[in-house]
This record gives sequence, C-alpha cells and structure tokens, in this order.
Amino acid sequence: MGLPDRPAKPARRQSSLASTAYDLYHTALQNFLVRRLRSAQDAQDLAQEAYLRLLRLERGEFVNKPQAYLYRIASNLVYEFKLRERNDPVVFDSEALDQAAENPREPFAYEASERLSAEQQVESMLTGLPPLYRAVLVLRKRDGLSYSEIARTLDISVHTVKKYLARAVAQCRSAVRES
Repeated sequence: MGLPDRPAKPARRQSSLASTAYDLYHTALQNFLVRRLRSAQDAQDLAQEAYLRLLRLERGEFVNKPQAYLYRIASNLVYEFKLRERNDPVVFDSEALDQAAENPREPFAYEASERLSAEQQVESMLTGLPPLYRAVLVLRKRDGLSYSEIARTLDISVHTVKKYLARAVAQCRSAVRES
C-alpha cells in the first residue's frame, strides 16, 4: 500500500532556496572552501557544485536550516575532492624530463637548489623537536591523521596530541623566525 500521490511542488521553492542560500552565504562559503582546499579556483568549482546540488534538491521545503545543509554539502564535496585527488595517478612526462636533462635552464636549477635548501631547513627543524612532538607533527601534517588516530597510534590522549602539536608548531615558527 503506497502513499497517495501528491501534486509536485513547483521548482520555484528549490530555486528560491538555492538563490537565497547563495545571496546569504556565498562569501562565507567561499572562504570556508578556500581554507580547506587552499585554492580559490577549486573553491569556486566546489561552491558552484554545492549550489547545483541544492538546486537539484527535490524537497527543499524540508530543509529547516539552509546554511547548515549547504555547509554539509560543501563538506562532503571537499571530502570527495580530496579522496579523488589522493587516488588520482601521478602523471609522469618522461619527454619533458629528458628535455630538461639535455637543456638545463638556470631557473630550473635554482628552483631545485631552493627546494633542497627548504627540505634541509625542515629536516633541521624536525630533528630539533622532541621525539613525541615530531611524531605528532609528522602524523598530522604529512600523513593527515586526525587527532584521535594519532592518539591511538602513539597511545596518548587526544588532549596530549593537541598540546604536543601546538608546541611543535610553536617551536617550528620560532626556529623560522630565528633563521
């Protein structure tokens, strides 16, 4: 026994939901996405996709908190984007590498030496940290683990993870200022 057929709501409600959400939250959503993606172009793309998903919503009248709903859509899009990015294969252009090896240019060599210098500075900073601080920092920044995952891995509390991470970052910042 099914539900009685209801007349379809006009698309105006979804359209007005999306346009109202755009008018009210566009700048804040854009900033939210830029902070998570570190790319204005990717943030614009994902914001547009979030509004498109809001437009495609069949029952917009059930959305009680449009801002929260929009941000949930955006968060899911960021997660999907980063997952795709992580799983994308690395493209290697052997022809470009061969050309660079045959005709080395000065800017390319400068960039490589600059990158090596930066890597050495990071390595120096990391060796200057206490072992647990270094482990927490590396697990968070390089491996992207959450606080609870780091706590389980190192067998310490989440509070301690946060404290060690804050101290490690503070020590790295002071080391950069001193150099």
